[in-house]
Amino acid sequence: MPTNKNALLRYQILDRCFSDFTHRFFIDDLLHKVNGALSDLCGTAISVRQIREDIRYMKDRMAYNAPIVAVPYEGKKCYYRYSDPGFSIFNTDLSNEETQKLRSTIEMLGRFRGIPGNGWLEEVISHLEIRFGVKPNKEHLVSFGQNENLKGLEFLSELIDCAIRHQPIRVLYRSFYHVEYNTVVHPYHLKQYNNRWFLLGLEETDKGTRFTNKALDRIVKFSCVDVPFIENKEYDFNAYYKDVVGVTVPKDHPQPEDVELKFDEARFPYILSKPIHPSQEVIDEEHHIIRLHVRPNKELESQIFFFGPQVEVLKPAWLRQQIADKIAENYKKYFPCAE
Repeated sequence: MPTNKNALLRYQILDRCFSDFTHRFFIDDLLHKVNGALSDLCGTAISVRQIREDIRYMKDRMAYNAPIVAVPYEGKKCYYRYSDPGFSIFNTDLSNEETQKLRSTIEMLGRFRGIPGNGWLEEVISHLEIRFGVKPNKEHLVSFGQNENLKGLEFLSELIDCAIRHQPIRVLYRSFYHVEYNTVVHPYHLKQYNNRWFLLGLEETDKGTRFTNKALDRIVKFSCVDVPFIENKEYDFNAYYKDVVGVTVPKDHPQPEDVELKFDEARFPYILSKPIHPSQEVIDEEHHIIRLHVRPNKELESQIFFFGPQVEVLKPAWLRQQIADKIAENYKKYFPCAE
């Protein structure tokens, strides 16, 4: 799929040529038309090869599914047009309601314009705007919690592409303790949590392979590597994350268990409107107690500390004690003479 910023302009020019049944457009004519427009607007030019690639893309059923035909003319020459005189890649039969929904979608997608590595998104948005004649509202109506300055975002689209293409990569990774090392990863899945992105896959080690979870903000750089891809035949990521909060699947808690939390009156409605985990259920509304069926991990612990004095861990006993110990340790830092 062409990804440069001139692609949609080329499609627009070609669409007009293919729709014009009063002229015959041979490949050189198409090239002349497109390069004329590109020269005027962008000061650039393309080759015959690019025109042929554009035609193939427009004909692809997953793109425009355009009925482009090559009509023989005087021997080996041929000219190009649509087999359906009424076809255009910019035709749309959207209702008013559908147009409004599409405008909202463009508005949301546009929030991610300009983020390094998201050039592909620019083409998707422009494609929607031009093809359906829909522009986002000029007012800034929607904001997201995405941190545009987060390190590693520039790798996101390329890593997604590597996962789709089953392309192993060599990663220069900086650990939490700032130690850098090279490793080969077979990318399977990308997941976002708490405004951070994580790459999951199979990592090659001296002792074989192991499942890995790499934070994108700790990836220094990566490149494609020419080794056979090891396919994912073990992990269903919907099931893999079913029993955890966040992205860490704890090895020391292989089975989920019931975690009971008691909230104060002010915080309880917030917890009901924004559950901590899909398994959340209210077991005592009067006393503001909920139950989670999860494998406790560091993300759950962080959530508990986020609520501070507004929450109390009731069960399991070991988790209650673990939280209590950390609260006591923190207390000593603020009140060192309290002992």
